[in-house]
Amino acid sequence: MRTIEIDDEVFAYLQRHSEPLVDTPNDVLRRQLLEGEKSSAGKAETRKTGALMFIIEAGLAAPGDKVQHHQPRLKRTHEATITADGWIETPDGQAFPQPSPALKTQTGIDINGWGQYTHLPSGHRLQQLREEATAKHQD
Repeated sequence: MRTIEIDDEVFAYLQRHSEPLVDTPNDVLRRQLLEGEKSSAGKAETRKTGALMFIIEAGLAAPGDKVQHHQPRLKRTHEATITADGWIETPDGQAFPQPSPALKTQTGIDINGWGQYTHLPSGHRLQQLREEATAKHQD
């Protein structure tokens, strides 16, 4: 095992791309640096950042946070999880870079995931969090 020093900006990057209470900084670096090399050998490629990363970076959501959509007439509730790289992951393990395709998979119909998923920790719709993140970014 080797010891390296990193600056605060690099450490913040590692935190944004880690799964809380699961990943070590080494896990994140391994994923970011070595997965691309493995892709040429037929392994999984590193995926690009998902649409919710903007909201995570604004401090309005965190990896591991749950989102939920309730269909009262059908008495169904659909949950998903925000991943460390800004994707939405459904309970069956499928991951989507945007909320709408994730919700479509869960409900079976075209539906606006930004407008219909509620971020459970804040109680706000993803659309509202996106607007708040945009406003923070413009300040």
